[in-house]
Amino acid sequence: MPLRLFVLLAVLAPLGGCYILETARGQLDLNSRRVPIARVLAAPDTPPSLRRQLDLATRLRDFASASLALPDNASYRSYADVGRPYVVWNVFAAPEFDVAPRTWCFPVAGCVAYRGYFSEARAREFALELEAEGDDVALTGVPAYSTLGHFADPVLSTMLNWDETELAALVFHELAHQLLYVKGDTAFNEAFATVVEREGVRRWLEAEGRPAALDEYRRREQRYRVIATLVSASRARLKALYAEALAPQQLRDAKRAELARLRAEYAAQRTALGAGYDWLFDAGLNNARLLAVATYQDCVPGLEARLGAAGGDLVRFYAAARALAHERRAARHAAVCGAG
Repeated sequence: MPLRLFVLLAVLAPLGGCYILETARGQLDLNSRRVPIARVLAAPDTPPSLRRQLDLATRLRDFASASLALPDNASYRSYADVGRPYVVWNVFAAPEFDVAPRTWCFPVAGCVAYRGYFSEARAREFALELEAEGDDVALTGVPAYSTLGHFADPVLSTMLNWDETELAALVFHELAHQLLYVKGDTAFNEAFATVVEREGVRRWLEAEGRPAALDEYRRREQRYRVIATLVSASRARLKALYAEALAPQQLRDAKRAELARLRAEYAAQRTALGAGYDWLFDAGLNNARLLAVATYQDCVPGLEARLGAAGGDLVRFYAAARALAHERRAARHAAVCGAG
């Protein structure tokens, strides 16, 4: 067992009970699967498809540090086959009549708006517990996550199930978390990483001389912005609804009507947007499902404006984001997130 992980286990075990221990064991298992990418590429029995993907991942990793000023360390210099479709499953939850997320607090990451599990079965078990208590719940599979520089994060087999631009986005996004992370502010953290991710993908495709791929990426971005706008407007209406002095059944009926309205708005634009978002707007739509979009998008426009104010200079943008990180949460959100 690596010394750092042994110390982490010793510190966390008394603090979080079974969940923390399960998480530490999951991280230990992941660490044990890491193999240097250079060794995988040198092995004669490495499948050609994996060789191409890891070569791409290596070029993306080099680009991240050389052209995006992201941390130059051992992360994404190794490979780990996790043997499952996702590395972790995140559980989002919100009260039945509240758009704000439930949060869980941990010694290293601070308070976050989801709870992650290395086991899908355990994630579903926890989700069912929350549902039994009356919460709205959503469970999402995650192809990658960041240990915030505490460990050398590997390229995961789950990351290689995506196309080139998505792989680039994952690498840039997770490295951005290593560059800047504010304890207790999931919305700001995810928005910062998303802005870096998007700018990074655009610069990568430009550097590669791929104008057609860049145009397609921009169209994909625009489609997602439409989805984010629909979700944001619906959450604002739900927030106003939940503030009304109505009986629980009246709130449920009005909530059901609002979610039906959101599904209808999506259906009206589905042809232009494509069917890739059907999972979000199906019969399971609820407060927690909307969080899966809002958590990553609410602060993006404000941070994109800061990048623009920096003239697209990423180093200046990082400095501005660090300055925001030192503000109180309320002030930070008022500056770039539009709301608390």
